[in-house]
Amino acid sequence: MAKEKEKKQYEMPGTEAVEKELNREKYYRRYRAVFRSTVYVLVIVAAVAVLVATLWLPVLQIYGSSMNPTLYDGDIMISVKGSNYEIGDVVAFYYNNKILVKRVIANSGEWVDIDNTGQVFVNGKPINEPYVSDLSFGECDIKLPYQVPDTRIFVMGDHRNVSVDSRSKSVGCVADEQIVGKLVYRIWPLKDFGPVKSIHYETADE
Repeated sequence: MAKEKEKKQYEMPGTEAVEKELNREKYYRRYRAVFRSTVYVLVIVAAVAVLVATLWLPVLQIYGSSMNPTLYDGDIMISVKGSNYEIGDVVAFYYNNKILVKRVIANSGEWVDIDNTGQVFVNGKPINEPYVSDLSFGECDIKLPYQVPDTRIFVMGDHRNVSVDSRSKSVGCVADEQIVGKLVYRIWPLKDFGPVKSIHYETADE
């Protein structure tokens, strides 16, 4: 009996056991391959998303009240990079290592004037600004009427009394290379989820 037990200890595993072991090994290899593929796909998708967000669809958060009542502090916005910005568009641009958000009022070569009540004139024509709650002359130290320099745009915040914008020499007009993009969509807060409406008005020369 002892010899038989000793003999059994050295017996080779049966075919069924070998097949189970091979199947288990195949399963783990397949699982590892699928796991690695999934990780690679997720990394690639994340990289593409970051690239798109950085180069084409920058996501921005609003700080301050200079764009009230259109935008509010804490709003999270999607912007689109481009090269053509129309009067009335809301744009973000770099200024002193910060990003400011203002509305395009006039393009290069156009004349801007503002009366004491805060009414804005472009090329001698008063413009309708339904996005402004209270008109105000605001912080303005430029000589009016003012002609917008070449390759620049004249911008103003919707909250005219507090906004520091192209009316101030400290900010001035915005150059093309400063522009981050045009704000097109609000994604936060959810109750205000939706597109940002641009108000395009006609100037006297159109």
